[in-house]
Amino acid sequence: MRRLPFWVPDNFTLALIGTVLLASLLPCRGETAVAVNVLTNIAVGLLFFLHGGKLSREAVVAGATHWRLHALVLVSTFVMFPLLGLAMKPLLAPLVTPALYMGILFLCTLPSTVQSSIAFTSIARGNVPAAVCSASASSLLGIFITPALVSLIVTNHTGSSGSGWHTVGAIVMQLLVPFVAGQLLRPVIGPWLDRHRRVLRFVDQGSILLVVYTAFSEAVNEGLWHHLPLGALGGLFAINALLLAAALGITTLTSKRLGFNREDRITIIFCGSKKSLASGIPMAKVIFASQAVGAVVLPLMLFHQMQLMVCAALAQRWSRRGLSGKNSQAANARIP
Repeated sequence: MRRLPFWVPDNFTLALIGTVLLASLLPCRGETAVAVNVLTNIAVGLLFFLHGGKLSREAVVAGATHWRLHALVLVSTFVMFPLLGLAMKPLLAPLVTPALYMGILFLCTLPSTVQSSIAFTSIARGNVPAAVCSASASSLLGIFITPALVSLIVTNHTGSSGSGWHTVGAIVMQLLVPFVAGQLLRPVIGPWLDRHRRVLRFVDQGSILLVVYTAFSEAVNEGLWHHLPLGALGGLFAINALLLAAALGITTLTSKRLGFNREDRITIIFCGSKKSLASGIPMAKVIFASQAVGAVVLPLMLFHQMQLMVCAALAQRWSRRGLSGKNSQAANARIP
C-alpha cells in the first residue's frame, strides 16, 4: 500500500476534527451531558490504569542512568517552554484572545509525549532506551509539575481561577492513583497488554475523543464560536508554528553545545520539543472550569498535529542520513 505524504492528517486527527464538528452541531446538554461526563471520567481513569500496566520497569531502569540527557529533556519540557510562553506575551496579545493565550500557557506546562517521542526516535535511529525513560518520566512527573506550573504562571498572568492543591489532589485521584494501580498490577495485566496493544490504543484515543466532545459541547453551549474571531485562529496557527520552531532549534543547539552524540541529540530533540495531547486534555478537564476547557485545548490540538507532521518529516530525513553515513565518522558530526 502506498504511504501517504507526511502532511496528510492521520485517522485520529480526522476523528478529532469530526468530534469538534459534532460537538459544534450537536452539543450534549442536560442529563445527557451528565452521563457523558461520568463516562469520560471512567475512560480517563481506565486510560491511566492501562498506561501504568503497560510501562516496563526494566525499560525505565535501563535508561535511567543517562541522567544528563534526562535532565536536559525535563528542563526543556518544564522550564524552556513556560519561559517561551511568557516571553511571547507581547507578541501573543494582539493575535489571540485571552482564552487562547491561557491555552498556550497551559500547552507550555504539559509533559512530553510518550508513544510518538519513542516512535520518532526509533525511526531516526536515536537512543530508544533513553527516549523510553525520558518520555515516561516526563509523563509521570507532569501529573505533579503541570498543575503547579498552571497555578504559578497561568493564574498569575491571565487572571484565571487558580488550581492550587485542590487541583493537584483531583489529578492525583483521577490520574495518578489509576496509574499506580496499573503499575502494581503489571505482573498480572502486563503480559495481556503486551499481546493486545490495540486495546490500549482504543482506550487512549477513545478517552481523548470523549473529553474533546464534552469540552467542546460545554464551550459551544457557552457561545465559544461566537466569541472566537477568525483572525485569532490564524494568529494561533502562527504562534504555534513559532513555538515549535523555537523548541526544535533550542534543543538542537543546546544538545550539540553540551557534547551529546548524534543518537542522544535525536532523543533530546524529539522528547524535549513535544507536548502530550493524551495527558493534556484530561488534565485540562480537571484543572479548568468546564466552560473554559474548549478554548484552552484548541492550542494543544493544533500544536499536536503540527508536531506530528514536522517530527515525522525530520525522523524520515535523519533516518536516511544516519543510514547513508552509518560507516562514516562524519555521520556523528552532523547536526540532527
